[in-house]
Amino acid sequence: MAGLGEAPYVPQDVQEVQTLIQNLEGSTKKESKASRKAFSCKKTAFDIANSPEKITVNSWRFQDWDYKRDDLPTYARGLFTSKNEKGQPEICIRGYDKFFNTEEVNATKWRNIENNTKGPYELSLKENGCIIFISGLHDGTLLVCSKHSTGPRGDETKSHAVAGEHWIDKQLAAVGKSRGDLARELRRRNATAVAELCDDDFEEHILAYAGDNAGLYLHGININIPEFMTYSGPQVQAFAEEWGFRKTDFLVLDDIQTTKTFLDQVAETGSYNGRDVEGFVIRCKSQEKASGHLVDWFFKYKFEEPYLMYRQWRECTKALIAGKPPRFKKHVKITEEYLLYARRQLAENRGMGKEYAANHGIIKLRDDFLKEKNLKGSDIIRAEYAITGGPQKDAAKDIILVPIATLGCGKTTLAVALVHLFGWGHVQNDNIQGKGRPPRFTKEVLTQLEQMPVVFADRNNAQRYERQQIIGDVKTPHPEIRLVALNFVHTPDTISKIREVTQNRVLSRGDNHQTIQAASDQNKVLGIMEGFIHRFEALDPYAQPDDGFDAVIDLDPTANSRHNLETVISQLSELFPKLINDMPSSEDLDDAINVALSDYKPDIRHTIGDRGPKNNKNNKKGQQFKEQPQIAKRPKPLEYVSINLPKTPILEALETAFASVSSNKGRFFRQLQETRRTQPEFHVTLIHRAASKAHPELWQRYTDMHSQSGGDPWSGGSKMGQCKVLLERVVWDNRIMAIVARLVDEDENWECVNQVAHVTVGTRADDVKPKESNDLLKRWIEVGSGDDSGIGEVAIEGRLIVDGTVKGILSR
Repeated sequence: MAGLGEAPYVPQDVQEVQTLIQNLEGSTKKESKASRKAFSCKKTAFDIANSPEKITVNSWRFQDWDYKRDDLPTYARGLFTSKNEKGQPEICIRGYDKFFNTEEVNATKWRNIENNTKGPYELSLKENGCIIFISGLHDGTLLVCSKHSTGPRGDETKSHAVAGEHWIDKQLAAVGKSRGDLARELRRRNATAVAELCDDDFEEHILAYAGDNAGLYLHGININIPEFMTYSGPQVQAFAEEWGFRKTDFLVLDDIQTTKTFLDQVAETGSYNGRDVEGFVIRCKSQEKASGHLVDWFFKYKFEEPYLMYRQWRECTKALIAGKPPRFKKHVKITEEYLLYARRQLAENRGMGKEYAANHGIIKLRDDFLKEKNLKGSDIIRAEYAITGGPQKDAAKDIILVPIATLGCGKTTLAVALVHLFGWGHVQNDNIQGKGRPPRFTKEVLTQLEQMPVVFADRNNAQRYERQQIIGDVKTPHPEIRLVALNFVHTPDTISKIREVTQNRVLSRGDNHQTIQAASDQNKVLGIMEGFIHRFEALDPYAQPDDGFDAVIDLDPTANSRHNLETVISQLSELFPKLINDMPSSEDLDDAINVALSDYKPDIRHTIGDRGPKNNKNNKKGQQFKEQPQIAKRPKPLEYVSINLPKTPILEALETAFASVSSNKGRFFRQLQETRRTQPEFHVTLIHRAASKAHPELWQRYTDMHSQSGGDPWSGGSKMGQCKVLLERVVWDNRIMAIVARLVDEDENWECVNQVAHVTVGTRADDVKPKESNDLLKRWIEVGSGDDSGIGEVAIEGRLIVDGTVKGILSR
């Protein structure tokens, strides 16, 4: 690697950056429809608030599992682009190429590392925090980002980027420099500084970072070009010294055998230079397959154990301090001995419990116990593996997903999306009718599990007795089955926001729910929802019955379902690596959510307070209602004429249009999706019966065409012809959203009586009728879009033309 005075530098090539961006945007939807092996990249725009020129940067993000592919346009994990002072595209943040643990992928198997890499091997400590990227924009702004975002994100106290900015200000003040100084220096180098934010006051991890140990640990400086090029360890440390960062230790070894021996030895103790470490990142040169050139390449050596055991000890100790019985299923014997020691220490030191609960003294208590036992963590793990034969193999079947939620959290949306993606099982509690529902619900779950690897047990399970029932009914006869809790976390701090978000979702989706019809009786629905929240008993993995779950995946009930879906799949993949062989692309996840939000309709609908059939004289148990024959029905009159359009291309056009706009601009569209307020089908209305008097000749023409079409006058409508529709732009306010359309007249002279032909996308609530699209578009023509008018507008790129079917729709 380069010496201390030879820091690498390469200027940006505008054409190379433009090609990269085109490739990122060119993750074609057509290909992903044809093959689940296609990928797509999520683009998110961020306005930089403190930029004098109001610069916008774009974040590019693949699914984490996509980085194991060999055909991505870039492997940068953390990539932001923008425009330079000439309006040309540039890379403004460049993270490391994604690197993997030893034996995790083919390239990091030891035999391939030995054959394909060249030293020296730089080993840096893997700090236990969150990554922060820092660079300079052309207007002198210092850009600070987390992995995929920048600036405040909702609650500013939880924004990694904002926390990073606070630490940068603190360290720059200590060395007498400013943000502008650092921005100019990084821009001069065409570089991104990569640091780890380690601060227990902001966010606690398993290793302690408090007081003098907290701060930004600089561990890399990357050149802002498409290829991966990075500074050597000594160069990084020199920069850290100059600009006030905490330095990350580097150890340089000459050959791979020495490196492997060293890593294996450190794994036995879990510490280096007297300090606990999570692992090492190893930097070296690797031979590129295509050219044979040596390029910068990283891999990591991470210690899974004894840190999982240490984490268990930490949580058990906190349970003791909180007066709860600690629950644990792994490392049982040594953990029992540790807890005896911890109880004794807590009794002898009255202030220890309070300090420990505030994340102080965690490591000391652990180390004092190990010292008394004259053991190292690695000794314990090695002895256990000698008995058990090593870690248990991951399952690829017999998995039940058990949500723990209240109404409106999105559990059914998740279930339907997972079924769409993987064909897994889905049992809804509300489909089980009559007496003895809980055991019958479990029986149906187990029945489906005989045919499918995973089944979603769709019930709220908000109270402990419900969880105890399903855990007992499953685990007693079938201990081999894995129960995974999907825990929609409710805390006193978040309950107000949860109440607001879930009520908005349920009320906005109206009657599209099995048990609660919000449009029919809002007050009663709100009462039911409040009852669920009041009765909700939070999951406690260290207490009965929740210690019966094999794993817990925490979800945010206020987040959108697309986010929670990604979380579930990612964590299931980590828990059970053999479960999902073909990981979905980003677009696959989008499609699954669209299906769940737009296409799903409940199989059986209950009225409030009537969750099953009641016995009466005319309805014996099991008897079905029979439809009575209707005699001498009158033909239904024509209600309106419309061009019915296919759903998929319109949803895709909307996703594409809103993918490149700011989150604020796309908020109403996401709200419609989350609350299932997009239209169940899309059409352009040509004329409605209400307009027949104003347009008598056209109404008569359409009526005659309808009669001549041969449609059943007692059915829902008739097919009258075909018409192509050009989709031009999306327009919305805070009540309704529509697509401005143009009729591409080919065979028939189709006419639309509305001032602007359009497709209604969705409405905020049931009290907003689709016909308000006409009022919206009239105002849009008169005053335009923007903050002053309260109207949003985004273009649909390209000439998107869809084939429509002209139909006469009859009155109900």
